[in-house]
Amino acid sequence: MKSKNPTRINLWSRELDDLREKGLYRVMPSIAGPPGRKLLVDGREVLNFSGNNYLGLATHPAVVQAVSRYTQLYGAGSTASRLIAGNTEAHRELESEIAKWKDTESALLFGSGYQANLGIISSLMGSEDLVISDELNHASIIDGCRLSKADVKICCHLDLNQLEDLLRLKGYRRKLLVIESIFSMDGDQAPLAEIGELCTRWGALFMVDEAHATGLFGPQGQGLAAEQSVIPDIQMGTLSKAAGTSGAYVAGSRELIELLVNRARSLLYSTAAPPGVIGGALAALNIIASEEGSMRRKMLKRNVKVFQELLISRLNYPYGGSHIVPILIGDSSRTMKVSRECLEQGIFAQGIRYPTVPESRARLRLTLMSDHLLEDLEKATSVLRDVLAMTAVPDPKRQNIKQAGS
Repeated sequence: MKSKNPTRINLWSRELDDLREKGLYRVMPSIAGPPGRKLLVDGREVLNFSGNNYLGLATHPAVVQAVSRYTQLYGAGSTASRLIAGNTEAHRELESEIAKWKDTESALLFGSGYQANLGIISSLMGSEDLVISDELNHASIIDGCRLSKADVKICCHLDLNQLEDLLRLKGYRRKLLVIESIFSMDGDQAPLAEIGELCTRWGALFMVDEAHATGLFGPQGQGLAAEQSVIPDIQMGTLSKAAGTSGAYVAGSRELIELLVNRARSLLYSTAAPPGVIGGALAALNIIASEEGSMRRKMLKRNVKVFQELLISRLNYPYGGSHIVPILIGDSSRTMKVSRECLEQGIFAQGIRYPTVPESRARLRLTLMSDHLLEDLEKATSVLRDVLAMTAVPDPKRQNIKQAGS
């Protein structure tokens, strides 16, 4: 059937061609099988270094069984938002457990981390307020800031001097500083204790996004804030990474949660998470807080240490020592070529490009799991070494020297 508006089709074609020319065109990989240390990607079995299943709980028998059990008890879907008919006892049970685990008065579930950050920031802040955000914060934080219509100041990455200068600004009804505890694309840690002190000194609310720290830090996996003995005003975390399921939460005071229930549009107008997901998350949090969770965190830390040593010895590539490993390449087209070549050799390591990261800062983003074997880490670093060498761009200066001496 021919389009009635070929001009519009041509418009989209030009947009797509522009993305291809810039090396920014995206295609969803075809994934099959459970998200363990091995995956089927585009029909090929490969080692998985691209997911966020850090503790391997997405395939844990207790979590999978809980998903099935809660689905049998409550049905396949919630069928309505929380304020209509979706506020089941399963949802309330999970919120109660999260509040106890985080040692806060209350907690509230959202459908995803994106929905949580969007709803929290836009609900609490307005045109009379100031929001201070780190330049490398996640897109969900950036969009929440924009939607709030507050005056938004972007701070250079983890620059505490600039941060304090911004916190000193006057003339605002309310000030909020929002930051990730573990940055999703760089894997580095925020100094939450120092930042919290600055917020207290200058009367600002402190919000921490623990998406990539939940389950991995703290005495019972509560996050980096707990490990650093910091109590932010607003604690957000996800259940879709180390917890291996789906959704997100915000934990804090009872009044904070009541306000979000009344104002957060991403909560009010979204269907509640399916009961099976809620049951799986409950099982996952029980494991995270248990001795088994502690053991899995130790296994992940071991893998982080080994991988760091291998990167230094084989690639002379130092990094901060995190479960998130950025291999900076720079050029978007080369980054995707490296990613494809790694896949051909059995390593699934996705390329990350603008606008997810700044232009000219494209990279492979590898993630480590507690389930990775030492042989997996050795193969990944060997493949990286070979592929990076094979795809290296010749240095014109070296070429000229060689030609001149020939």
